[in-house]
Amino acid sequence: MDAMDLDVGSLRMLRAIADTGTITGAAEALGVGQPAVSQHVRRLERRLGTALLDRSGRSVRLTEAGEALARHGATVGAALRAATAEVQALTGLRSGRVRLVAFPSSSATLVPRALVALRASHPGLSVTLDEAEPPEALRKLRSGECDVALAFDYPGVGLGRGEDDLAGLVTRHLLDEPTLVALPASHPAAARDDLSLADLADEPWIAGCPRCRGHLLSSADACGFEPQIAYATDDYVAVLALVAAGLGVALLPDLVRPIAERQPGVVVRRAAGTSHRTVHAVTPPDLLRVPAVAATLAALAAAV
Repeated sequence: MDAMDLDVGSLRMLRAIADTGTITGAAEALGVGQPAVSQHVRRLERRLGTALLDRSGRSVRLTEAGEALARHGATVGAALRAATAEVQALTGLRSGRVRLVAFPSSSATLVPRALVALRASHPGLSVTLDEAEPPEALRKLRSGECDVALAFDYPGVGLGRGEDDLAGLVTRHLLDEPTLVALPASHPAAARDDLSLADLADEPWIAGCPRCRGHLLSSADACGFEPQIAYATDDYVAVLALVAAGLGVALLPDLVRPIAERQPGVVVRRAAGTSHRTVHAVTPPDLLRVPAVAATLAALAAAV
């Protein structure tokens, strides 16, 4: 006997015969005609090479082989019902899990707003959060370690390490945010509204992540100077603390503005010569059809 001789329909049919005690009852329970059930059982018996029903009396009785298959029919039926219920729960967003990877400035501002909205609208949905800068976030997305990645780019600095990094992925534009300059509150330029990046050419600079550092270098070069980078850290809290201590100035994305404005001793200002940063949500195209992922993307867009 080959496993291919069996199918789910055959197992469910034998289970129905066991439950009702007759072929007619099984046919009614399954919503098919009585002859169809009889013919199906006979074909199955020929394939398996053994009798499944004892037809000697007015009612049919399962043979030992028939009873064994009927027990599996009950298990298969329960599994199918459980699978159907689980898929219905997922498509109805009563359950589901999304693994989100976000860069630090978004996970401190944009992401919490989206997660609060998701919890209110879909309380059965679970979203896990991990932090990574764009190149690492896209690597995690490609390796299947996450479902949605938040990434950003500056003019001249792509989302990934190269053009092929986004091949086969879908990007959803979320926002374009200005870049700000963070100054010590005691800095002579802190009160100026006409600030230019070139005005800070002689200042010590505090650089952020590698991509943000690249933006600082390219912007400064366009303004005719090379910045003196005295400190470098990916932690925006540390950047703000260094600025507050008067140890230098820094470029910050607008997403960090709410945090910066609560930091004593720090002033944030617009400055000519800086570029906007573009923020995207990235996911594989197949996951766009997953309701939980689609709901997460919608919540991120609404949180902007």
